[in-house]
Amino acid sequence: MTFAIAAFPPSAFKAYDIRGVVPDALNPDFAHALGRAFGARALALGESTVAVGRDGRLSSPVLAAALIQGLVDAGVQVIDVGMVTTPMLYFAAHTLCRSGIQVTGSHNPKHHNGFKMVLAGRAIYGDEIQALRQSMLADDGVVRAGGAVSTQDVGPAYRERIVSDVKLARPLKIVVDCGNGVAGASAPALFRALGCEVTELFSEVDGNFPNHHPDPSKPENLRDLIAALARTGADLGLAFDGDGDRLGIVTPRGENIFPDRQMLLFAQDVLSRVPGGTIVFDVKCSQRLAPAIRAAGGEPLMFKTGHSLIKAKMKEVDSPLGGEMSGHIFFKERWFGFDDGTYAGARLLEILARHPDPAAVLEALPTSHSTPELNVPCADGEPHQLVAQMQTQARFDEAAQVNTIDGLRVDWADGFGLIRASNTTPVLVLRFEGQTPEALERIRATMMAVLLAAKPDARIEHSAH
Repeated sequence: MTFAIAAFPPSAFKAYDIRGVVPDALNPDFAHALGRAFGARALALGESTVAVGRDGRLSSPVLAAALIQGLVDAGVQVIDVGMVTTPMLYFAAHTLCRSGIQVTGSHNPKHHNGFKMVLAGRAIYGDEIQALRQSMLADDGVVRAGGAVSTQDVGPAYRERIVSDVKLARPLKIVVDCGNGVAGASAPALFRALGCEVTELFSEVDGNFPNHHPDPSKPENLRDLIAALARTGADLGLAFDGDGDRLGIVTPRGENIFPDRQMLLFAQDVLSRVPGGTIVFDVKCSQRLAPAIRAAGGEPLMFKTGHSLIKAKMKEVDSPLGGEMSGHIFFKERWFGFDDGTYAGARLLEILARHPDPAAVLEALPTSHSTPELNVPCADGEPHQLVAQMQTQARFDEAAQVNTIDGLRVDWADGFGLIRASNTTPVLVLRFEGQTPEALERIRATMMAVLLAAKPDARIEHSAH
């Protein structure tokens, strides 16, 4: 069976996963063809079993069913783990088998969906995802023997693995906002099993997301959590994104502890047990992070943005901990090295429970004045071309350290500026940080001048992430 090229739009095949609008880009035919292509690739690598999970989106059950049928038609043994967070699917792909696919739209709008994939023990990205599309287009349609489906509930084993490992010095009172995402089905119960007193917000899994969008990186999605903290007098607020792989943290005073500040705390804790460990973080993270890692006895390593890329780099350098500004935190020490918002929340509570005032610990973490992630819309193909031009042409004063591993990051003694090309949408991503408001303004002006020299019509909008 050969498909028309239009059946599998190239725009759906992103750098780290597959994503698109349902049913325009993604539909059951797409999911079935992906299952066949992924199954064939898994078998070629000696992997006969693939776990499949899905989030709580309205389109996920039908896409998961078609995906499973495609995998079975390819001759694969499928373990259907049902409706779970993406990290629970990763858990299945680390404990029951070595490959898996999660049907999830993550934090994207409700009419979107997608697929996150682990093959032979690692997240696939880049050319491997593009190769799947070619296999889908060239499929011969032959149904191969050996395929079958079994179901398994990974919830109890997942919960037991965390509860047996993470110990709180005392019970904490927390508010958990799952935003009607799939984490609502598992996270509140897990935190209760750790001994916490939990106030739940929007735990009912509902793909219409009736209360607010499940993306804790956007301040407007934290308003209900902040109000509930004030109302309950809880120690801390935790918020999860749509598929449960990212964590948002809010203090009782309503302060949002961004992921690069979370990393400061996690790095200190992990390095107390893994002295000299290499801590990996992406180019969007605070300038304050590397010195704090060194001060805690670790080796800081800045790398490209992208959850699959960070995971691959961590494996390469045997890192015990990695993190991204977007909220993906990867624990290898005591865990499996994949990003998991619930597990990161548990590790955070373990650290904070040792202190009489958890919020004070968080609010005392070093901070700077910074912009949120800013986007500059571009034409298709333009962002990478502009970045290459700026890397070649831009000149900075002697105090600046220039890093071109992922875009153009320029560090001064009192802050940094970043311009990079998104790997998922045709935008430039900007972030500026200064240790004082004046430094922030100076760095912003310097970097914007570089951008406008390359793209005079550049206009900024706030990120959708």
